[in-house]
Amino acid sequence: MDGVFEALGEPVRRQILELLATGEQPVGSVVATLRARAPISQPAVSQHLKVLRAAGLVTVRAEGTHRYYALDQAGLAAARDWLAALLADPLAPFAQPLDALATEVARGRRAHQARTSGARRSESA
Repeated sequence: MDGVFEALGEPVRRQILELLATGEQPVGSVVATLRARAPISQPAVSQHLKVLRAAGLVTVRAEGTHRYYALDQAGLAAARDWLAALLADPLAPFAQPLDALATEVARGRRAHQARTSGARRSESA
């Protein structure tokens, strides 16, 4: 997890991840797509890919002189699971007070029903 959120803090790196979400891409395609959006050099893109790879967010596959990048599903899943654990039950701190409140409401209802049932019986007598 070290470095994952630091890597995600850079907008260009997030754009690279979004691009790779469509599937494996050669580095030239990544550069061309990013250049269509804003001026960026091939060495700058390579540096961003290096950071993403070191953070465990992308993988690289060599085929001859070409490099193909893809999302690292395991690295992304680890980040997702870590975040999910933080958000697992955002209402957990309120669970005990809400349970106590529900108990008191139920007691109040039972007491009210007992009073109204007793009043009805005495009226019919």
